[in-house]
Amino acid sequence: TVRNDTGVYEGGEISLFYDPMIAKLVTHGPTRATAIEAQGNALDAFVIDGIRHNIPFLSALMAHPRWKSGNLSTGFIAEEFPEGFHPQAPDGERAEVLAAVAAAIDHVLGERKRNISGQMTGRVVVREGNRAVWLGDTEYKLEVKRENGTIAVRFPDRATSDVRHLASDWKPGDFLWSGTINSHPVAVQVRHLPNGFALSYRGVESKVYVYTEREAAYARLMPIKQAPDMGKFVLCPMPGLVVSVAVTEGQEVKAGETVAVVEAMKMENVLRAEVDGTVKKINAKPGDSLAVDAVIVEFA
Repeated sequence: TVRNDTGVYEGGEISLFYDPMIAKLVTHGPTRATAIEAQGNALDAFVIDGIRHNIPFLSALMAHPRWKSGNLSTGFIAEEFPEGFHPQAPDGERAEVLAAVAAAIDHVLGERKRNISGQMTGRVVVREGNRAVWLGDTEYKLEVKRENGTIAVRFPDRATSDVRHLASDWKPGDFLWSGTINSHPVAVQVRHLPNGFALSYRGVESKVYVYTEREAAYARLMPIKQAPDMGKFVLCPMPGLVVSVAVTEGQEVKAGETVAVVEAMKMENVLRAEVDGTVKKINAKPGDSLAVDAVIVEFA
Protein backbone atom coordinates (compact mmCIF):
# COMPACT_ATOMS: atom_id res chain seq x y z
CA THR A 1 0.00 0.00 0.00
CA VAL A 2 1.04 3.61 -0.63
CA ARG A 3 0.03 6.66 1.41
CA ASN A 4 0.84 10.27 0.59
CA ASP A 5 0.53 12.64 3.57
CA THR A 6 0.67 16.24 2.36
CA GLY A 7 -0.60 19.67 3.27
CA VAL A 8 -0.17 21.41 -0.09
CA TYR A 9 -2.91 21.93 -2.64
CA GLU A 10 -3.43 23.40 -6.09
CA GLY A 11 -3.33 27.18 -5.90
CA GLY A 12 -1.72 27.18 -2.47
CA GLU A 13 1.20 29.51 -1.77
CA ILE A 14 4.28 28.42 0.15
CA SER A 15 6.40 31.33 1.35
CA LEU A 16 10.09 31.16 2.20
CA PHE A 17 9.18 31.06 5.92
CA TYR A 18 7.61 27.60 5.71
CA ASP A 19 9.22 24.26 6.43
CA PRO A 20 10.60 22.71 3.20
CA MET A 21 8.77 19.41 3.65
CA ILE A 22 5.77 19.23 1.32
CA ALA A 23 4.84 15.57 1.73
CA LYS A 24 5.54 12.28 3.45
CA LEU A 25 5.37 9.18 1.28
CA VAL A 26 4.70 5.96 3.19
CA THR A 27 4.66 2.44 1.75
CA HIS A 28 3.86 -0.86 3.41
CA GLY A 29 4.54 -4.43 2.33
CA PRO A 30 4.96 -7.92 3.77
CA THR A 31 8.76 -7.57 3.57
CA ARG A 32 11.31 -4.75 3.57
CA ALA A 33 12.14 -5.54 -0.06
CA THR A 34 8.53 -5.22 -1.25
CA ALA A 35 8.02 -1.99 0.71
CA ILE A 36 11.20 -0.53 -0.81
CA GLU A 37 10.09 -1.59 -4.30
CA ALA A 38 6.70 0.08 -3.75
CA GLN A 39 8.43 3.21 -2.47
CA GLY A 40 10.69 3.36 -5.53
CA ASN A 41 7.74 2.96 -7.90
CA ALA A 42 5.75 5.64 -6.07
CA LEU A 43 8.66 8.10 -6.10
CA ASP A 44 9.18 7.58 -9.82
CA ALA A 45 5.48 8.39 -10.35
CA PHE A 46 5.64 11.58 -8.23
CA VAL A 47 5.36 14.44 -10.76
CA ILE A 48 6.44 17.84 -9.41
CA ASP A 49 7.30 20.80 -11.64
CA GLY A 50 8.35 24.38 -11.02
CA ILE A 51 10.49 23.82 -7.92
CA ARG A 52 13.62 21.92 -7.01
CA HIS A 53 13.00 18.87 -4.86
CA ASN A 54 14.70 15.77 -3.47
CA ILE A 55 12.70 13.06 -5.24
CA PRO A 56 15.62 11.99 -7.49
CA PHE A 57 17.75 11.55 -4.35
CA LEU A 58 15.06 9.54 -2.55
CA SER A 59 14.53 7.41 -5.65
CA ALA A 60 18.27 6.72 -5.88
CA LEU A 61 18.24 5.88 -2.18
CA MET A 62 15.63 3.15 -2.75
CA ALA A 63 17.91 1.59 -5.38
CA HIS A 64 21.07 1.75 -3.23
CA PRO A 65 22.36 -1.75 -2.27
CA ARG A 66 23.23 -0.70 1.26
CA TRP A 67 19.77 0.77 1.80
CA LYS A 68 18.16 -2.39 0.49
CA SER A 69 20.24 -4.57 2.81
CA GLY A 70 19.38 -2.47 5.86
CA ASN A 71 23.05 -1.89 6.71
CA LEU A 72 22.42 1.65 7.92
CA SER A 73 23.80 4.14 10.40
CA THR A 74 23.44 7.86 11.08
CA GLY A 75 26.50 8.36 8.86
CA PHE A 76 24.94 6.65 5.84
CA ILE A 77 24.39 9.76 3.69
CA ALA A 78 27.78 11.29 4.55
CA GLU A 79 29.52 7.98 3.79
CA GLU A 80 27.72 7.18 0.55
CA PHE A 81 27.27 10.73 -0.80
CA PRO A 82 30.33 12.63 0.51
CA GLU A 83 30.11 15.21 -2.30
CA GLY A 84 26.35 15.55 -2.03
CA PHE A 85 23.85 13.97 -4.38
CA HIS A 86 23.99 14.57 -8.11
CA PRO A 87 21.73 12.58 -10.47
CA GLN A 88 23.89 9.97 -12.14
CA ALA A 89 23.97 8.97 -15.78
CA PRO A 90 22.10 5.69 -16.22
CA ASP A 91 23.93 2.44 -16.85
CA GLY A 92 23.10 -1.24 -16.99
CA GLU A 93 19.45 -2.17 -16.55
CA ARG A 94 18.32 1.38 -15.80
CA ALA A 95 19.85 2.63 -19.06
CA GLU A 96 18.10 -0.12 -21.02
CA VAL A 97 14.77 0.73 -19.38
CA LEU A 98 15.14 4.36 -20.47
CA ALA A 99 16.17 3.35 -23.99
CA ALA A 100 13.17 1.04 -24.32
CA VAL A 101 10.73 3.63 -22.95
CA ALA A 102 12.10 6.33 -25.27
CA ALA A 103 11.71 4.00 -28.26
CA ALA A 104 8.15 3.12 -27.23
CA ILE A 105 7.18 6.78 -26.80
CA ASP A 106 8.67 7.61 -30.19
CA HIS A 107 6.64 4.75 -31.69
CA VAL A 108 3.40 6.12 -30.20
CA LEU A 109 4.18 9.60 -31.52
CA GLY A 110 4.84 8.14 -34.97
CA GLU A 111 1.52 6.29 -34.93
CA ARG A 112 -0.26 9.52 -34.01
CA LYS A 113 1.34 11.41 -36.89
CA ARG A 114 0.34 8.73 -39.39
CA ASN A 115 -3.28 8.84 -38.22
CA ILE A 116 -3.76 12.62 -38.48
CA SER A 117 -6.75 13.36 -40.71
CA GLY A 118 -6.59 15.37 -43.91
CA GLN A 119 -3.34 13.91 -45.19
CA MET A 120 -2.57 13.74 -48.90
CA THR A 121 -3.83 10.61 -50.60
CA GLY A 122 -2.02 8.43 -53.09
CA ARG A 123 1.24 8.14 -51.22
CA VAL A 124 2.65 5.20 -49.34
CA VAL A 125 4.13 5.83 -45.90
CA VAL A 126 6.54 3.15 -44.76
CA ARG A 127 7.21 2.97 -41.05
CA GLU A 128 10.76 1.95 -40.30
CA GLY A 129 10.99 -0.40 -37.35
CA ASN A 130 14.68 0.21 -36.68
CA ARG A 131 15.70 2.97 -34.31
CA ALA A 132 18.97 4.41 -33.06
CA VAL A 133 18.57 5.51 -29.45
CA TRP A 134 21.30 7.77 -28.08
CA LEU A 135 21.64 7.78 -24.32
CA GLY A 136 24.70 9.67 -23.16
CA ASP A 137 27.69 8.17 -24.96
CA THR A 138 25.87 4.90 -25.67
CA GLU A 139 23.93 4.13 -28.83
CA TYR A 140 21.34 1.35 -28.81
CA LYS A 141 20.19 -0.11 -32.10
CA LEU A 142 16.63 -1.25 -31.52
CA GLU A 143 13.78 -2.84 -33.43
CA VAL A 144 10.35 -1.54 -32.45
CA LYS A 145 6.88 -2.81 -33.39
CA ARG A 146 3.37 -3.45 -32.07
CA GLU A 147 2.97 -7.00 -30.84
CA ASN A 148 0.00 -8.57 -29.02
CA GLY A 149 -1.23 -5.32 -27.51
CA THR A 150 2.22 -4.17 -26.41
CA ILE A 151 5.12 -2.35 -27.99
CA ALA A 152 7.93 -4.84 -28.46
CA VAL A 153 11.43 -3.37 -28.27
CA ARG A 154 14.15 -5.75 -29.39
CA PHE A 155 17.88 -5.38 -28.70
CA PRO A 156 19.15 -7.20 -31.83
CA ASP A 157 22.87 -6.83 -31.07
CA ARG A 158 22.65 -9.30 -28.18
CA ALA A 159 23.94 -12.84 -28.49
CA THR A 160 20.47 -14.02 -27.49
CA SER A 161 17.23 -12.31 -28.42
CA ASP A 162 16.38 -9.68 -25.80
CA VAL A 163 12.84 -8.33 -26.16
CA ARG A 164 11.09 -5.92 -23.81
CA HIS A 165 7.29 -5.83 -24.05
CA LEU A 166 6.03 -2.42 -22.95
CA ALA A 167 2.40 -1.78 -22.05
CA SER A 168 1.16 1.69 -21.11
CA ASP A 169 -1.71 4.09 -21.77
CA TRP A 170 0.79 6.95 -22.21
CA LYS A 171 -0.36 9.64 -24.63
CA PRO A 172 1.38 12.71 -26.09
CA GLY A 173 1.63 15.47 -23.51
CA ASP A 174 1.80 13.19 -20.46
CA PHE A 175 4.67 13.93 -18.08
CA LEU A 176 4.67 10.37 -16.79
CA TRP A 177 5.10 7.09 -18.66
CA SER A 178 3.47 4.58 -16.33
CA GLY A 179 3.07 0.96 -17.33
CA THR A 180 4.86 -2.36 -17.36
CA ILE A 181 7.96 -3.77 -19.00
CA ASN A 182 7.72 -7.54 -19.28
CA SER A 183 4.89 -7.32 -16.71
CA HIS A 184 7.07 -5.43 -14.19
CA PRO A 185 5.68 -2.03 -13.05
CA VAL A 186 7.74 0.92 -14.29
CA ALA A 187 7.22 4.69 -14.02
CA VAL A 188 9.44 7.14 -15.93
CA GLN A 189 9.27 10.94 -15.88
CA VAL A 190 9.08 12.39 -19.41
CA ARG A 191 9.91 15.86 -20.71
CA HIS A 192 10.02 16.48 -24.46
CA LEU A 193 13.13 17.60 -26.36
CA PRO A 194 13.70 18.00 -30.12
CA ASN A 195 14.12 14.43 -31.45
CA GLY A 196 14.05 13.00 -27.96
CA PHE A 197 13.18 13.24 -24.32
CA ALA A 198 14.58 14.10 -20.91
CA LEU A 199 13.85 11.00 -18.83
CA SER A 200 14.31 10.25 -15.14
CA TYR A 201 13.96 6.91 -13.37
CA ARG A 202 15.28 5.39 -10.15
CA GLY A 203 17.39 8.46 -9.35
CA VAL A 204 19.07 8.71 -12.76
CA GLU A 205 18.41 11.37 -15.37
CA SER A 206 19.36 11.49 -19.03
CA LYS A 207 18.59 13.15 -22.32
CA VAL A 208 17.61 10.40 -24.76
CA TYR A 209 17.44 10.96 -28.51
CA VAL A 210 15.59 8.67 -30.90
CA TYR A 211 16.38 8.59 -34.63
CA THR A 212 15.70 6.49 -37.67
CA GLU A 213 18.87 4.95 -39.07
CA ARG A 214 19.04 7.63 -41.76
CA GLU A 215 18.48 10.45 -39.26
CA ALA A 216 21.19 9.02 -37.02
CA ALA A 217 23.68 9.05 -39.90
CA TYR A 218 23.12 12.78 -40.35
CA ALA A 219 22.97 13.52 -36.62
CA ARG A 220 26.47 12.07 -36.18
CA LEU A 221 27.78 14.83 -38.47
CA MET A 222 26.16 17.69 -36.59
CA PRO A 223 28.36 19.93 -34.41
CA ILE A 224 27.80 19.59 -30.67
CA LYS A 225 26.35 22.72 -29.08
CA GLN A 226 28.17 23.55 -25.89
CA ALA A 227 26.13 24.54 -22.86
CA PRO A 228 26.86 28.04 -21.51
CA ASP A 229 29.43 28.18 -18.72
CA MET A 230 27.56 29.14 -15.55
CA GLY A 231 30.56 28.52 -13.31
CA LYS A 232 31.24 32.26 -13.16
CA PHE A 233 27.93 32.95 -11.45
CA VAL A 234 26.68 32.17 -7.96
CA LEU A 235 22.91 31.78 -8.21
CA CYS A 236 20.23 31.71 -5.54
CA PRO A 237 19.14 28.04 -5.35
CA MET A 238 15.58 28.85 -4.20
CA PRO A 239 13.50 31.88 -3.20
CA GLY A 240 15.15 33.16 -0.05
CA LEU A 241 16.59 35.94 2.08
CA VAL A 242 20.27 36.92 1.84
CA VAL A 243 21.78 36.52 5.31
CA SER A 244 25.36 37.47 4.47
CA VAL A 245 27.79 38.03 1.62
CA ALA A 246 31.31 36.85 2.45
CA VAL A 247 33.21 38.44 -0.46
CA THR A 248 33.87 41.90 -1.89
CA GLU A 249 34.33 43.12 -5.44
CA GLY A 250 37.89 42.56 -6.63
CA GLN A 251 38.56 39.79 -4.09
CA GLU A 252 40.34 36.61 -5.19
CA VAL A 253 38.29 33.52 -4.35
CA LYS A 254 39.20 29.83 -4.45
CA ALA A 255 36.81 27.07 -5.47
CA GLY A 256 34.91 25.83 -2.45
CA GLU A 257 35.14 29.05 -0.45
CA THR A 258 31.94 30.48 1.02
CA VAL A 259 30.50 33.30 -1.07
CA ALA A 260 27.13 33.95 0.55
CA VAL A 261 24.50 32.52 2.88
CA VAL A 262 20.82 32.44 1.94
CA GLU A 263 18.01 31.58 4.37
CA ALA A 264 15.00 29.76 2.96
CA MET A 265 12.46 27.28 4.30
CA LYS A 266 13.85 27.61 7.85
CA MET A 267 17.33 26.58 6.67
CA GLU A 268 20.55 28.45 5.96
CA ASN A 269 22.10 27.53 2.62
CA VAL A 270 25.84 28.14 2.29
CA LEU A 271 26.72 29.03 -1.30
CA ARG A 272 30.28 28.30 -2.40
CA ALA A 273 32.38 29.24 -5.41
CA GLU A 274 32.56 26.51 -8.05
CA VAL A 275 35.76 27.87 -9.64
CA ASP A 276 38.77 29.98 -8.73
CA GLY A 277 38.29 33.59 -9.76
CA THR A 278 38.06 37.28 -9.02
CA VAL A 279 34.78 38.78 -7.87
CA LYS A 280 33.60 41.08 -10.65
CA LYS A 281 30.24 42.20 -9.30
CA ILE A 282 28.02 41.65 -6.27
CA ASN A 283 24.32 41.90 -7.09
CA ALA A 284 22.78 41.34 -3.65
CA LYS A 285 23.21 42.51 -0.08
CA PRO A 286 22.10 41.14 3.30
CA GLY A 287 18.35 41.51 3.74
CA ASP A 288 17.51 41.19 0.03
CA SER A 289 14.75 38.76 -0.93
CA LEU A 290 15.73 36.87 -4.07
CA ALA A 291 13.95 34.69 -6.58
CA VAL A 292 15.31 31.33 -7.66
CA ASP A 293 18.35 31.58 -9.98
CA ALA A 294 18.90 35.27 -9.19
CA VAL A 295 22.59 36.14 -9.67
CA ILE A 296 24.19 36.93 -6.31
CA VAL A 297 27.86 37.13 -7.33
CA GLU A 298 29.54 37.29 -10.73
CA PHE A 299 33.19 36.36 -11.31
CA ALA A 300 35.49 37.91 -13.91
